[in-house]
Amino acid sequence: MTANALDPRPGRRITITDVARAAGVSVATVSKVINGRDGIADATSKRVLGIVRELGYESSLVATSMRRRRTQVVGVLVAEFEPFAVQLLRGVSTALQGTEYDILAYAGSVSAGEHIGWERRSLSRLGGTLIDGAIIVTPTVTLPESGVPVVAIDPHTGPVGPATVDTDNLGGARAATEHLIALGHRRIGHLRGRADLESAQLRERGYREALESAGLPYDPVLVADGGYRTADSTAAAAALLDLAVPPTAIFAANDLSAIEAMRVASERGMRIPDDLSVVGFDDIPEAVSCTPALTTVRQSLHEMGAAAVHMLLGIFDGRPAEHIRLPAELVVRGSTAGAAGAPGR
Repeated sequence: MTANALDPRPGRRITITDVARAAGVSVATVSKVINGRDGIADATSKRVLGIVRELGYESSLVATSMRRRRTQVVGVLVAEFEPFAVQLLRGVSTALQGTEYDILAYAGSVSAGEHIGWERRSLSRLGGTLIDGAIIVTPTVTLPESGVPVVAIDPHTGPVGPATVDTDNLGGARAATEHLIALGHRRIGHLRGRADLESAQLRERGYREALESAGLPYDPVLVADGGYRTADSTAAAAALLDLAVPPTAIFAANDLSAIEAMRVASERGMRIPDDLSVVGFDDIPEAVSCTPALTTVRQSLHEMGAAAVHMLLGIFDGRPAEHIRLPAELVVRGSTAGAAGAPGR
């Protein structure tokens, strides 16, 4: 029996009564099957579920969650769907395969027009009715008490909450800068990230510590605000490259800024890496596809997403929350080379 056989009006929404009529059972029996309750024969359950699939019947997620007190949905809350968040979302999706949970991806600041505090609004809208728990990507503030368990990935304020996942930003930045120093660069610029993010602060600190360890002076003229965004990095990269004595290398706090620095340098007739070496941070897919491929610090975004999933599922099972810090790895590609005048050049 098909939907059209039940009702000739095209587009009419299929109801639980339609399913019961097609399966030859009561509405109560259909409800028990859909909600996984005991007391229904296997043959009846299979027949009802077959009709459900055939008719395309979907029960109300909110109504079901109110009855069950569970939705079997994990929310992934992001400020916006930019490359960093998308890669994390893929890691979450992979980790949830084979579990009983679906994903609800929600961009919290797109319509609100206000970046700070978007996670509070998102949790209040989704928590307890649409999702069983949330993975929040780069929350801007310390997370409020919520009706559902929450795991934060790379929070702006650092690992101050009970359940967080982040990367060794300090060590990764040191490795990036040390790589440039080892190539003979002595005038190294830095496109830093947003000042309100601990990750950006740690990456700038790693840059400065690497210079200090090598006996190189820190020069504030060589540091510009890239803001983690392509639009902000354009002017910042131009400011560095237009200096009377420009840097021979740039360490950017993320890949988007690094790739934009390469573009700005190319506009000025500079060759990468012959005239300027560039290192990024994150290892997003664009780092490989740009020309030349970008040397960068890889933080495994898939692994971060998976770690957040495993922590959240553990909390569901009653295990304590924790803080996980994953290692960062320098990946050397074609955007870096020895400085002019350095040995081997």
